Amino acid sequence: MTQITSTPPRRRGRLFPEYTIPPEELARRKAEKEIRSRRYWEVFAQVSPQLIDDHYNWFIVIEANTGDYFIDSDEEVAVQKARQKYPSGMVGIMRLNETGTCGKI
Repeated sequence: MTQITSTPPRRRGRLFPEYTIPPEELARRKAEKEIRSRRYWEVFAQVSPQLIDDHYNWFIVIEANTGDYFIDSDEEVAVQKARQKYPSGMVGIMRLNETGTCGKI
């Protein structure tokens, strides 16, 4: 004799719909990210011409609010230097070369 078991229907959609981020908040976060990115590039454009000659391909970690930067040949050490001074600050990591990037995709 075969028993028929009923399976509940599969629920589709978000796992936690009550945690949906409103579109206004997403737009605000995107705008803040673009402003921070612009500040990183401004600081990089100011300091890179002087630093590229002596520190080519080193890492530069920039704190956006103050414009302070930390350089080292090792990325982890540069980040540690920044975290010592700004433990909760937002930092951007770039490379001291012509493009500011670490490689090509």
